[in-house]
Amino acid sequence: MEYTKLLEVIAPCGLNCGKCLAFVNGEIRRHSLAIAELLGPNFDGYAERFVQMNPSFNNYPAFKEFLGFFTEGSCGGCRKQGCLFQGCGVHTCVRKKGMDFCFECNEFPCKKTNLPPAMHERWKNNNEVMKDLGVEGYYERIKDLPRYP
Repeated sequence: MEYTKLLEVIAPCGLNCGKCLAFVNGEIRRHSLAIAELLGPNFDGYAERFVQMNPSFNNYPAFKEFLGFFTEGSCGGCRKQGCLFQGCGVHTCVRKKGMDFCFECNEFPCKKTNLPPAMHERWKNNNEVMKDLGVEGYYERIKDLPRYP
């Protein structure tokens, strides 16, 4: 994948936006749209009847609402809209410094992330791996992994 495309899916913190539940061009949205299309617009009535086969169909209204959320895809990525995690300081710092990733900064690692300890550690590890493997190598390593390990 070319570098400019990588910047669309890899956030400055190293998270894969392409695997995010809110990413407009992401896998979760694409698969959710496919499920909604396969079920069709009239599945509600079928779900009510299917309760006799399996009581879990009682939960279909909640599932449908959740699936609807996943089909919305409201985020264009950290580089376009900023991080969905309200306290994150990474995307603004990188933008202000004119860099793509934190590992490119001579202050890396720093305490300017405003991330909770576990997320800060993940940010640091992600950027250290990018520094070692390069952005392309890092993407190859993470592209098939879940976003939420």
